[in-house]
Amino acid sequence: MEPTAMARSPCSAVSQASLPSARLVPGRLAIRPRAGLALSNPAAARRLVARCAAGDKAEAETPIEKSFRPFPSVMDINQIRDILPHRFPFLLVDRVIDYKPGEYAVAIKNVTINDNFFPGHFPERPIMPGVLMVEAMAQVGGIVMLQPEVGGSRENFFFAGIDKVRFRKPVIAGDTLIMRMTLIKLQKRFGIAKMEGKAYVGGDLVCEGEFLMATGSE
Repeated sequence: MEPTAMARSPCSAVSQASLPSARLVPGRLAIRPRAGLALSNPAAARRLVARCAAGDKAEAETPIEKSFRPFPSVMDINQIRDILPHRFPFLLVDRVIDYKPGEYAVAIKNVTINDNFFPGHFPERPIMPGVLMVEAMAQVGGIVMLQPEVGGSRENFFFAGIDKVRFRKPVIAGDTLIMRMTLIKLQKRFGIAKMEGKAYVGGDLVCEGEFLMATGSE
């Protein structure tokens, strides 16, 4: 939903109501035109202002380490290992945080300085290689492909091709890479799927592309 379409909170209206340019209305709060707040009961108005002030104080006092909610866990690393054939050092998916069978999967990769590619890429500036971002995204695509709804085979699962790949921003040690792979087209008879992939860090798009995945008997 666009920000302009979202309803303003009462606290936001109270804040606007207290601006210097607000006009006074007898028996009401001082309000600005179109501020969206019209409380004819002064007692109710005072309670609302007190409630908003208490909320602001509580928010200000919350330590930063308690301000972030953990990622949901739809599949943990053990469940991922049951699906994907990859193992260390090439298993690049830590957790699935959203999943709709036969349609898409969203997963994360925690990028740490202990990842084995950082000593060489680069010693003085640790940046996750773009090819490994693409590989990580392909593995998330594999989680979609290797499910009963799609009918994939774990023994014969291949990354068949990429197209229109773009790297928008570098991914560095300490980042959490959030990847969404969406099934666009499936040729179940031939075991071939086309997928759209996007990867984000902190809400910023860092990589995107189209993926071709293949699975099935030899």
